[in-house]
Amino acid sequence: MTTQDDGAATQPGLMVGPTSEFSLFFRVKPDQGQSLRAALLDLQNTPGYRPGDYGMAIKTIHEARFVLFDEDTRLAFITSFDGPWDAYMEDFFTSGPTIALFDLIFQHVEGYEGLPDVAAVKAFVLGAEQTAAAYARNYGGTVKEIRKAQRVADAFQQVLDHPQAAEALEHPALQPLLDEAAD
Repeated sequence: MTTQDDGAATQPGLMVGPTSEFSLFFRVKPDQGQSLRAALLDLQNTPGYRPGDYGMAIKTIHEARFVLFDEDTRLAFITSFDGPWDAYMEDFFTSGPTIALFDLIFQHVEGYEGLPDVAAVKAFVLGAEQTAAAYARNYGGTVKEIRKAQRVADAFQQVLDHPQAAEALEHPALQPLLDEAAD
């Protein structure tokens, strides 16, 4: 958690290790619930945002979710990402289609005045932020480190599956890797 000496947060959200949490809460404009759900479905079906796609424009996001509640009168956006809030916001505003996609969502919530006034959008986002009362992570590592670990695990599995690797895998130095691969 990032704090100052007086206990006040130095940035929106809490940090655990290299990762920050960030939660936004909005009031949905009257009679916009169905249109907002359609905009969220469009986002969910956009390449990079579909479940299982890992090509998100903002490479530091661990996960993100939108939640409509109170009979579609409220919207929550909850995410965690690597690094501080300022760097995340810079990525958000400069990472290609992301800001345009969110513009299509935010137009359904109260107080949003739209693009192209980036300073006003930043103020709007910050005004909707609520720092979590508690935040925990069940794994360490940044998105970059986790993706690298997945690539290494996939490559090691290819070695394990290769018929000519049996002799090399007999070497005692590889025993810790083989023990982990057995899980």
